[in-house]
Amino acid sequence: MSAPVLAIEDLVLETDEATPRTLVSGVTLEVARGGTLGVVGESGSGKSLTMLSTLGLLPRGVRRAAGRILIDGEDVTRADARRMRALRGRTAAMVFQDPMSALDPLRSVGAQVVAAIRAHEPRASRAELRRRALDLLTSVGIRDAAERAATRPHQWSGGMRQRAMIAMAIAHDPLLIIADEPTTALDVTVQRQVMNLLDNVRERTGSALVLITHDLGLVSERARDLAVMRRGEIVEEGQTGAVLNAPAHEYTRALLAARPEAKPLRAARSFDHAREALAVDDVVVEYGARRRGTVRAVDGVSLRVRAGETVAVVGESGCGKSSLARAVLGIEAAASGAVRVGGDLMPAALAARTARQRERAQIVFQDPYSALNPRLTVTEIVAEPLRIRRADSRERVPSLLRDVGLDEATWARLPGELSGGQRQRVGIARALALRPELLILDEPVSALDVSIQAQVLDLLSDLQAEHGLGFLFISHDLGVVRSVADRVVVMRAGRVVEEGPTEEIFRAPHDPYTRDLLAAIPRINEPLNTTEEISS
Repeated sequence: MSAPVLAIEDLVLETDEATPRTLVSGVTLEVARGGTLGVVGESGSGKSLTMLSTLGLLPRGVRRAAGRILIDGEDVTRADARRMRALRGRTAAMVFQDPMSALDPLRSVGAQVVAAIRAHEPRASRAELRRRALDLLTSVGIRDAAERAATRPHQWSGGMRQRAMIAMAIAHDPLLIIADEPTTALDVTVQRQVMNLLDNVRERTGSALVLITHDLGLVSERARDLAVMRRGEIVEEGQTGAVLNAPAHEYTRALLAARPEAKPLRAARSFDHAREALAVDDVVVEYGARRRGTVRAVDGVSLRVRAGETVAVVGESGCGKSSLARAVLGIEAAASGAVRVGGDLMPAALAARTARQRERAQIVFQDPYSALNPRLTVTEIVAEPLRIRRADSRERVPSLLRDVGLDEATWARLPGELSGGQRQRVGIARALALRPELLILDEPVSALDVSIQAQVLDLLSDLQAEHGLGFLFISHDLGVVRSVADRVVVMRAGRVVEEGPTEEIFRAPHDPYTRDLLAAIPRINEPLNTTEEISS
């Protein structure tokens, strides 16, 4: 049997302090050529730190205290900085979880892909570098790659930025690819395309893939072996099918139970006599100047959200769901159509709306870290909208923070000192500060681990019941949608192609596009046979 591409032996990571804290304790893992290892666990379990250590990328203040790390038989714990630079990208590469912070905001995406190629091929011509960069971007699903390559990261969607990161990682067909939540921001159909791409690279080159993820369905479909981490230790490992179908450790069982798809469909509820939180009628959103040609991102969409109801809007990136949300908020003025919140007709542009009209609809963003001011404390962030409205926050803010489950120990902290789940709770508290009638939830749990997802979703359900809020829930995670939504609206190319009660949509979809979306959902499979090839 050939030597593993990656072998981690008794790894111990600790803080670089006078009294060190152990962050990773005695981790031993390996993955062979052509193999895929899934690593799962909650935020803070040590899974990302373990893999960062393999490339010598531990954050400041963290050090390796013991253990060896071998990549293709070479002990990289003994390699100097120059040797590690030679290994990164050529022998081993990493797809990072947050592409926005991993990409340079001041350089075009194309230039950054070119730089990744040039790093190990300095003699390649400009023309060759550009051709290969465009080929890589096209291979990961970027349409109009030549035009897109000239733009900067902030002009790309989250899913597109993640695809660019994957393009850079596979530029040199490395022996080891470490993918840290590579599909978190992607729709299910694009997720499948990207994972197929990674699998094809793995099969073609014989490389090994380490997949760090909170999506147990994705692990089940793509990883032959699985390691479950908790508090810096491996609590369970083995063949993926065996672990997921008959988990031995209580923590693994808890992770499986926390999956949205493991829960029953939301019970049907009656809203016949409820007031409307949102009414959208024939809304059209266009981008671009008319003389140069416009793009119709939202094309005559109508929908209703009643008080206490959750209506999910689903569809692939670019289908218009986010543009619709921006039109509801007035951030993007609708070209035509009408938006009513709480029965009040909203001016198309945010600037034309009164203070009370703005208060009636609030949003919880996808990325809780970038949505919060890093220089303000939790209390200051939640108090800010009240301060702007010159409202008394002394009693309101503590009440909001308690409502979202944040204890007093967190109130004076900065966002960087909080977990992802805690940051999202701060975002929810801020959105509730002005007592809105409608909450727009834009991928509110896509960046969270399954157990934290469950906590946040339960919190939102409780708040909805308490305050009678209407939820417009935008998501690409159909498992989450299935567990929280009363009705589902499916969008494609700016139009609604299907809508109805959640149970009907999931059990008997009428539109072929809806059927394709549902078919692409990763699911927990039967145990894998040791000789079975994972389909790409």
